[in-house]
Amino acid sequence: MAPTPWLRVSRILWLACLLRLAPAVAAAGLYELHLVSDGPATTGAEVNITASLVAGDNSSLALPTDPHSYRFHWVHSPLLLTGKTDEAFRSTIRAVGSAPGDFPISVWVTADDCQTCQPVASSSLVLSVTESIVGKLVITQNASLPWPSTYLTKTVLKTSFVLHDPSDFFKTASFLYSWDFEDGTQMVTEDSTVYYNRSIMGTFTVKLKVVAEWEQAAPAAEKGIVQKTGHFSGSLKLQETLRGIQVVGPTQVQAYQELPMTLNFLGSPPVTVCWHLRTVCLPLEDHKCHRRESVASTAYNMSTIFMEPGDYCFSIRAENVISRTHQYYRVQVWPSSIQPAVFAFPCATIITMMLALIMYMTLRNTSHQKDMAEVADFDFSPMSDKKPEHPTEARCCQMCCLPFLLETPSEYLEVARENHGLLPPLYKSVKTYTV
Repeated sequence: MAPTPWLRVSRILWLACLLRLAPAVAAAGLYELHLVSDGPATTGAEVNITASLVAGDNSSLALPTDPHSYRFHWVHSPLLLTGKTDEAFRSTIRAVGSAPGDFPISVWVTADDCQTCQPVASSSLVLSVTESIVGKLVITQNASLPWPSTYLTKTVLKTSFVLHDPSDFFKTASFLYSWDFEDGTQMVTEDSTVYYNRSIMGTFTVKLKVVAEWEQAAPAAEKGIVQKTGHFSGSLKLQETLRGIQVVGPTQVQAYQELPMTLNFLGSPPVTVCWHLRTVCLPLEDHKCHRRESVASTAYNMSTIFMEPGDYCFSIRAENVISRTHQYYRVQVWPSSIQPAVFAFPCATIITMMLALIMYMTLRNTSHQKDMAEVADFDFSPMSDKKPEHPTEARCCQMCCLPFLLETPSEYLEVARENHGLLPPLYKSVKTYTV
């Protein structure tokens, strides 16, 4: 059975619709939509939101040559649309918020000849609308510093208010600025920039109140005064550059004696200190640091012990986030009068042994001389009838001492009398024997 004419027509229309959908489906995911705005905005001020169609990051496709191949669709309610501009692969709308709040804005892109087809790209953002003035407080210094957001004491601070008004909503308004620097200094100016000098380091906050007034025509052809305000603040930390390092400590010390030192930093902490000990004063290099310490105060205590006498020089470097300084400190080391502990025990042992040996020799000599004097009191001649109490000792003395006594008896007795006084006095008669 042949198909009816109406069935053939429906099939043709269905195939035609698929052919029209094919490019849009193939393009889906190959492009991206970038959405930006110049918000936040003040109520009543006009805001620009721009959407741009670009090729995706993972896509090597280029945009079509015909700039009118795609159409942008916006959703911006409850913002009031005041204008729209379409360019090549870009669309911009202008809207006004009559009430404060956060408002979502969405946009998607479709093929120009198939607006009901699947979007090739989409994006969204949230626009903030406020009743107050929109802007920011900027604080700078008239000093060229290598680190950003760095502020110095005793240097002029330039404090400025920058108004955010891309639509020139406040072009007819007059402004009044009230400044508060938290140290009792307050001022009111018509200029958006003031200069301030603070000599105390630390963190403080600058507060600013901005008032804008202008005339606006009322619906009843009467002019009214419109006023808007804004409150802003900015915190900053004032620091001092390192003007030098004061070293407190002795300049002369003995070897093997501890040398205490105190480093006083003339500047703002935290400070990183690095030092190296040399025999000459030379600039300190980064890889030559003996020790690197982080100090949270303006003082640092350190100590070292010198093992050898001589002239030494401490090369000291300190730096904080804004500056760096160097210092040299000379120390003269004298030979130590007290030997180190490693030699004390051997020396004490030797001295003790020497003293013991001397005492032993002295006692031994004294005992020996006493024995000799006592032996001299006996007559060891063969004719003598006086015998010693101990025969063994007598025989020993006869063998060792008799030859000397026989040769010089008078001289030996005289020496014994002088040294010990153990022999009878000279006036006492002495027995003599003839052989």
